Parts: sequence; C-alpha cells; structure tokens
Amino acid sequence: MIEVIRFMFEDKDLLEISNKIRTEVFVKEQNVDPVLEYEHEEEGHFYLMYLDKNPVATARWRTTEKGIKLERFAILKEYRNKGLGSVLLTEVMKDVLNLKQKIYLHAQLKAVPFYKRAGFVKEGGIFSEAGIEHYLMEYKHLF
Repeated sequence: MIEVIRFMFEDKDLLEISNKIRTEVFVKEQNVDPVLEYEHEEEGHFYLMYLDKNPVATARWRTTEKGIKLERFAILKEYRNKGLGSVLLTEVMKDVLNLKQKIYLHAQLKAVPFYKRAGFVKEGGIFSEAGIEHYLMEYKHLF
C-alpha cells in the first residue's frame, strides 16, 4: 500500500525521516555537499512516501521569486523504476497546480525523460548544480 504524507518543516519527526532518504540518495550516492542539500529547509512543503509502511521516497516544493520550484525528489535505490516517482510527482502537482504560478525544477540529466513525460519542457542549456549536470525544466500548462 502506498501512502503519501504532506508536512512542513516544523514536523521534526517526519523531517528526520525525509532527511535520511535525502542523505542516502544525494549525499552518499551522489556526493552532494550536505550544506547544499539542506538549504532553504524552512521554506519547504514536504512529502514523504511510504510503501507498505516503510518510508521510501521524499520530495519538496517551495515558492521562489521565479514561481514554484519542485525539489529534492529522492527515492531509495531499491525502490526506483517501479512507478513510485510518478505517484509522488502526481501528489505534489495536485497541490501546486492550484497556486496558478509558474512551476519549474532543475532536473538531473537522467531524470529529464521522467519529467518530460509529466509535461515539463527543457529551457536553456545544461548547467552544473552541486557538481551534477542539470536542465531547467518548466511545466507547460494553461490556467
């Protein structure tokens, strides 16, 4: 059974679980500096996905001067390529679409096809963030 929980920065217990997933995926697997990984935390709207009561994925979004930025989508390695990312992204999009603002993200190269299938379009060229190549992608929709 899949369950997605929404929470804010103030819920330290859920944030700790989310951060364990992010540490595993970004800090350990991808060598992202923890200082970069855990910036803008207070501004985030967080999601934690459970599969059969086990925490397996997390994500967040926040409002920036450019619109709504989707960030920190992380799925534990053993749960990838099972459709869970699509479920998580759908839950996030349900919340942010109602805000009627530009929705964007910085997609790692390997994640570009995933976000393309969800309606995001590459804008501009490749750039490096935290030592990893990304594309800026925007969600293309009509209000």
